[in-house]
Amino acid sequence: MFINRTILILKIMKRTFFIAAVVLFLVSIGFAGFKCGNPEINSSKSGAAESAARNYQTYCAGCHGENLEKFSAKKWMDEKDNSGVEKSIKYGNEQIGMPAFAKTFSDSEIAALASFVKKGIPGDKSLLKPAVIPGGIVESEVQDFVVDTVVTGLDVPWGLAFLPNGDLLISERSGKLYRFANDKLSAPIDGLPDIMAKGQGGLLDLCLHPDYANNGWIYMSYSALNTKSVKATGNTAIMRARLSGNKLIEQQVIFKGKPYTDRGHHFGSKLAFDKNGHLFFGIGDRGQHFDFPQKLDNDNGKIHRINDDGTIPKDNPFVKTKGAMPSIYSYGHRNSQGTCINPLTGELWVSEHGPRGGDELNLVEPGKNYGWPVICYGINYDGTILTERTEKEGMEQPVYYWNPSIAPCGMTFLTDDRYRKWNNNLFIGSLRFEYLERIVLNKHTVMHTEKLLQGIGRVRNVVVSPDGLIYVAIENPGKIVRLIPIESNETKK
Repeated sequence: MFINRTILILKIMKRTFFIAAVVLFLVSIGFAGFKCGNPEINSSKSGAAESAARNYQTYCAGCHGENLEKFSAKKWMDEKDNSGVEKSIKYGNEQIGMPAFAKTFSDSEIAALASFVKKGIPGDKSLLKPAVIPGGIVESEVQDFVVDTVVTGLDVPWGLAFLPNGDLLISERSGKLYRFANDKLSAPIDGLPDIMAKGQGGLLDLCLHPDYANNGWIYMSYSALNTKSVKATGNTAIMRARLSGNKLIEQQVIFKGKPYTDRGHHFGSKLAFDKNGHLFFGIGDRGQHFDFPQKLDNDNGKIHRINDDGTIPKDNPFVKTKGAMPSIYSYGHRNSQGTCINPLTGELWVSEHGPRGGDELNLVEPGKNYGWPVICYGINYDGTILTERTEKEGMEQPVYYWNPSIAPCGMTFLTDDRYRKWNNNLFIGSLRFEYLERIVLNKHTVMHTEKLLQGIGRVRNVVVSPDGLIYVAIENPGKIVRLIPIESNETKK
């Protein structure tokens, strides 16, 4: 097993050697990710600044932020002129293996790029968050790993689902579905439903039926567009379909959330199957927290449970409650974007966005009220008090909450020995602070947390592949990376 993993690492390192060398050079000046080759920049003085800015946003913002906040602090940042950064770019640094770019870019191209970067660096260097270097070994608290970039050229990748043959289905919030196979991204897959791609809405999560090998069902959540309304309205819906070539066939819309609204936020909605074939998903409060979450006559602000064909399980908690939506499993939720089953216990765990502060990790049980907006550990975005209460009889407390908010999105349990020191840990993405959070649980208690991949970008999703590797979806610019574990003689004990 160790030999196989070593071979895998060597292959990855070989494939990324050239990129890593370029990246390491640029990191020596606090600047990584510049594309090799001649960018064909207009070298005229009038267009130099514009070309440098365009090239930075195109090739560098993904690693170093749109506002240049993800550099390592370097001496050249405090120099009066640009000679230091220009010299580093042009001549490199042989002592640390950094190549020179004197033959790659003209002096005017180097000068324009250096000037753009120098002017854009934040004055407060404590705000800098160095980017993770693809191909470099990352030393976390107990597990070393390599960040391997798998897919690029995306925008806001939302759902990830692996087919049995290893191909990866990727949903884009804009309303596109792709298949990544043989290191290539397919053309958009045909056959999607009418989608209200507005604000936080669009094509959302993906998952396969537990018996996909025999029935071929693919499930997707999306913000369904109400085609009968003059005004653009919609709500979260669930469709299942089969894949034939590059087209969805036999589409069946098995759930539509009600009521439709014109709001463009808080759609939920991650998908998770339990061992009995029940499908769980959340719908957010649709931005109307005083109208929906505490009432059972609507689908918003709830966690739902349905059968694989959209019918309602007979033992759902509110099936016999007059006026209640029968798919409701729990209520009093704000906007859940992490839904997963603990494979060891079968328990349903949900992460959800709070307002300003008060993001929550919840252990969800049938029929229970999770309090939103009556109780909360956050405040309104404008700083005003939302509620004075953080607890109330008959309402559940979160297992854990974040203050300030991390904007949790995507969540998965790791139950595989590929990462020996992370086994049975929970992983959650942070949109706001741009990292992957590792959570150590002891039954229902959070014992420890660790921030991984700090500064890598807004983490939209995290899943575990069939071969046990962690895949992370990052947005704007969108890409998919995976974490390759490395065992060393210095492995933390």
